[in-house]
Amino acid sequence: MPIDRTGEDRPSLFVGWIDALPVPAALIRPLSRGNFSLHASNAAFDKLDLSPAGVNAPIELRRAIERAPQDAGGVREFSCRLGKGVAARDLRGSIGPLPGEGGETGLFLLTLIDRTQEMMTERNLRRELVSDSLTGLPNRAGFEELVEQRSDAQASGDHAILLLDLARFSRINEHIGPMAGDELIITVARRLKSSLRSGDILARTGGDEFAISSRVPGGKADVREMARRIRGCFDHPFRIGELKVSVDCAIGCAIQPGIDTDIADQIRHAQIALKRAKRTDRIEIYEPEAAILSDNRFGLETELRSAIEEDRLHLEFQPLIELATGTVAGFEALARWNTSDGLSIPPTEFIPIAEDSGLIVPLGQWAIGKAAATLADWDRANGGVPVDCYISVNVSAIQLVRDDVAAVVRDALAANAIGGERLMIELTESAIIGDPDLALSVLNELKALEARVAMDDFGTGYSNLAYLQRLPLDVLKIDRSFVDHMVEDRDKAAIVRTIQSLAEVLGMRTTAEGVETADQARLLSALGCDFGQGFLFARPLDTKAALAYWRQSLDRPII
Repeated sequence: MPIDRTGEDRPSLFVGWIDALPVPAALIRPLSRGNFSLHASNAAFDKLDLSPAGVNAPIELRRAIERAPQDAGGVREFSCRLGKGVAARDLRGSIGPLPGEGGETGLFLLTLIDRTQEMMTERNLRRELVSDSLTGLPNRAGFEELVEQRSDAQASGDHAILLLDLARFSRINEHIGPMAGDELIITVARRLKSSLRSGDILARTGGDEFAISSRVPGGKADVREMARRIRGCFDHPFRIGELKVSVDCAIGCAIQPGIDTDIADQIRHAQIALKRAKRTDRIEIYEPEAAILSDNRFGLETELRSAIEEDRLHLEFQPLIELATGTVAGFEALARWNTSDGLSIPPTEFIPIAEDSGLIVPLGQWAIGKAAATLADWDRANGGVPVDCYISVNVSAIQLVRDDVAAVVRDALAANAIGGERLMIELTESAIIGDPDLALSVLNELKALEARVAMDDFGTGYSNLAYLQRLPLDVLKIDRSFVDHMVEDRDKAAIVRTIQSLAEVLGMRTTAEGVETADQARLLSALGCDFGQGFLFARPLDTKAALAYWRQSLDRPII
């Protein structure tokens, strides 16, 4: 074996054992600046072609050799890469002293283990963790990593994070199939990439959500210009096979100051803006005030959840007056909520929160159960004689889709031993026409329980008259927008007359909402409207006051 190739040193011990080592190994004598003289080596080490002068030695290896004599008998470990490109090899090494004759320490054992395959597998796994397999773009984790790296490299200058969500993609995906849907996502990614500038980062952060990071020296003006350019990518249909698919998107943006490196917060800000953009159909830029509102909404959502679970909400009841007789025919149940601090939260504030969070389902279940329990309480307070009126409860479009409304009504009726005709379920026009077949199925189940059904806010949507004829509805509720100023506005009076005529043809009755003047009540009665509801008659009442109001109407008509 080659020993003392430099001719400057004689072997101080027998080193033939080095050939028995299964890894590249050498006995070296460290020199200055990380150079070394080679005392002995095995064939595996020779194949690495490391120059004793350290010319082609990796810097990590040279540093380890330079520091080895200072380690006082310890073993130093290090990692390095030998070579470049596809031929590069990843090595893990160790260097430690080897006593010579007489116990002096002058030689060091250097061993190297080839970890190329292991590191290649690790890099591939890492790439999979930060990449989207469909488009090849960075995923959420990869996007955050790239943005952080750029923030570290560029300490100054503002950047914007833009999130865009494809509109109606789930419905498109259902109709064209998942494979075509994947092709659409790939095509969208290509079109987006072609619209970006050099240095911009594009990522796919969700099923139909993309994220972009871009430098914006001009602040909001640059952000809006970029967002308009991105939205322009959707001006023309996407060709998927033989199909032409039109897709739109919502865009939410957040400007990231150069001194701010909290990428997760910036993405959260962009998500707040994106959520608002879905409602407004405009390009939205995050404002701190929006975050405060969002935090407040989240706090209210948490407290509302507890209030529903702990039965800390209550119902108020607004009378429904039969215009022909002036008696109370029923009441509409209205949910009311006072927080633990005694703050009254209006329904216009907590109902949208309940709908966004999914709490509208348990809230609707609670309202139906509470209304049935109230009717049972009224019957007991009336000496066991059933009170001759009904309670109407609103059911949202979300509850109609996600819940078994008929089962909820059935359980409420059974638990309180009352008949189905004592409950009326109100569904908005938009909820019914959104999925007419589902609505028809639910309404038929409710009618089987003898419950009444009303279409709320009639006239504000676009009801298909063919579906309207099929639906087993009892009442059409005329929206307050038609009742307001109907005495002075002939067009509004004509609309009310048309709805009344339509209801009569279909065998339904009508309730006018928002009745506030005696003239309105008289005109509605003259047009044939059956019931009226509004502040002219009464504001929402608590449970005891509502029962007393019903009794009063029997002795003295309301109008």
